[in-house]
Amino acid sequence: MLKYIFKRIVTMVPMLIGISLLSFIISINAPADPIEKLAKASESEGSAQESSVASKEIKQQLRKELGLDLPIFYFSISDLSSCDTLHKVQDRDHQSNLDKLTHKSGNWKAVSSYYNSLLTLQRKYGKINVKDITKKDTTLDEQNITEAYNQFGIEIANSLSKSDKEYLDISFKKMFQLVNSNNFLISLKKYVKKSSELRSTMYSNTSKWKNYIPSFNWYGASNQYHTWLFGDGKYRKGLLRGDFGKSYLDGQKIETKIWDKIGISFALSIISILIAYLISIPLGIYSAYRKDSTTDRVSSLIVFILYAMPSFFVGLLLIFCFANPDMYSWFPVSGIQDATTFNNEWSWWHWEALKHRAPYLVLPLITYTYGSFAFLSRIMRIGMIDVINQDYIRTARAKGLSEKKVILKHALRNSLLPIITVFAAIFPMAIGGSIIIEVIFTIPGMGTEVFNSVINGDYPMIITVFTISGFLTMIGYLVSDILYSVADPRISYT
Repeated sequence: MLKYIFKRIVTMVPMLIGISLLSFIISINAPADPIEKLAKASESEGSAQESSVASKEIKQQLRKELGLDLPIFYFSISDLSSCDTLHKVQDRDHQSNLDKLTHKSGNWKAVSSYYNSLLTLQRKYGKINVKDITKKDTTLDEQNITEAYNQFGIEIANSLSKSDKEYLDISFKKMFQLVNSNNFLISLKKYVKKSSELRSTMYSNTSKWKNYIPSFNWYGASNQYHTWLFGDGKYRKGLLRGDFGKSYLDGQKIETKIWDKIGISFALSIISILIAYLISIPLGIYSAYRKDSTTDRVSSLIVFILYAMPSFFVGLLLIFCFANPDMYSWFPVSGIQDATTFNNEWSWWHWEALKHRAPYLVLPLITYTYGSFAFLSRIMRIGMIDVINQDYIRTARAKGLSEKKVILKHALRNSLLPIITVFAAIFPMAIGGSIIIEVIFTIPGMGTEVFNSVINGDYPMIITVFTISGFLTMIGYLVSDILYSVADPRISYT
């Protein structure tokens, strides 16, 4: 057995690597830009210009902390025209646009010169202060000046993020019109002209044949995946040391946010599963032993009805009936404690804490339990019926053993195998919680946290739950395999 456990643990390593790699791929392909989301929580106050400068500095720092200024993986396979340093470009849209332009021209040097000229134009544009201009010349219409200034900024931004030639022709035409018709923009004319010339060079000096020649690039350990998994020794500890990154919503560390919430979901899930097993196993045994009796038929009907009822419907029905002043206000409608009377110094398993929380947990636990109880009782019944009809059960009865001993000692042990299989799903469920149930009862567990993360696009939180659930699923199956051999001595692992 120990040898088998060791082998399973060893085989978990490549599976864990696969899970981590899949999680990483999902994270880097998430639609949201993490820099933009995290930067919002750190935006500075002041003028628009000052805020822009501060925002740029914040984004640069965040890129370093998240390792986004590094290549994605240990190596890359691309074509000869592609640039292997695009990861250093801050803006994700700019990266995509530069990649498109490079493949259209096959000349990265020309694309790079064109892009840098646009950045120079943008910097020069940012130094122009409309208020100072209107103060110096009171004859100028501030509204018209502002509109022209903003329109010029839009055209620069479009040029940086668009690759379509016809679109860029229109954009540059508008910029030339604006600098020619507004004296305060005349200083930018030479920069617009230079960018236009470099754009023409980019389209004329093409090397599209490079798109068809493969290129291999090696980056070593200095890449995003390595940093995400092992840390960088400065900003991140790495996934293997429990560092799951930062939340996009508030910039807090993921492990800090989920610690207490995992405890709540774990406690509720484990308690509900224990209750479900304690009810379903005896009921399944009795239904199998009294097969096709009136009691079996009635219990089967009730169980099927319960299993068919959606959890959100049951939860809302319980709230309506037993947490409603117009019906029976026996239990609190939401939450797990009263904030005014609960002592935060109590631990979760403190007697006073349990006594205080008990009324709040009755309805959620019923909602958690009824579905599992109905499902497990049917599995137990089917497994017991199959075992009862086996030859060794008839032999045990022929030997004169009591019916109780035959059922509990010989039949029960072997009929537990399907139940043990279901047990493998407990671990990930206990961590992930139930989204629907926790949202309905306003329970601050992992289910609610995952729901909020999905709604707000907090991908690090979603990926963390996915990674932990994958790991715990493997642990669950390992525990199930061990329990198989305990329940049935005929099963051995060599």
